[in-house]
Amino acid sequence: MIRDFQFWPKRRALPFMAIAILTAALAPERSLALAAKKPVAPAAKSSVAPGGPSLLEAFGEWSAYSAASGKAKTCYALGKPRERLPASLKRDPGYVFISNRPGEGVKNEVSIVMGFDVKPDSSPKAEIGAASFEMVAKGANLWVKNAAEEGQFIEALRKGQRLVVKAISKKGNVTTDSYTLAGLLPALDKINKGCQ
Repeated sequence: MIRDFQFWPKRRALPFMAIAILTAALAPERSLALAAKKPVAPAAKSSVAPGGPSLLEAFGEWSAYSAASGKAKTCYALGKPRERLPASLKRDPGYVFISNRPGEGVKNEVSIVMGFDVKPDSSPKAEIGAASFEMVAKGANLWVKNAAEEGQFIEALRKGQRLVVKAISKKGNVTTDSYTLAGLLPALDKINKGCQ
């Protein structure tokens, strides 16, 4: 099934709020932890705001979070790109965001934040080893174009070593973000246990 944006606003509201909170509040905390080159303690928890995301555990380049809004609980695995090309291009932070929302029956939903508005009607792509997935863009966000391939995407991530995301910005800049997949498996395991 090809994604239809017409039905997305209600379904996507909670992840977008979480991305905004994570970007604004947790990115500085992660930057400080990486700058100090000290791993975050396994049981470390960080509450941003009432009901806001809490860090469950960090696994190198990947972290696991949980958030609650009323009775709805969401868990996220979040990765930041190791390399962004062209390096001279100024843009907002980028993330890969894998979420579980058991109250909505959603598990391992993949979204990618590019840090810039993606050119409409372009063909963004995600590559994991030999596997390639067409993505669909809305603003600065990407999703797997064919929702039926999301399970294959997750399986490729589990087996892969590197994720490469290619997109063209609204201004015409060709970009490539590369993510290491080291740390992803324990982050996924953590969110699967945290949101059942």
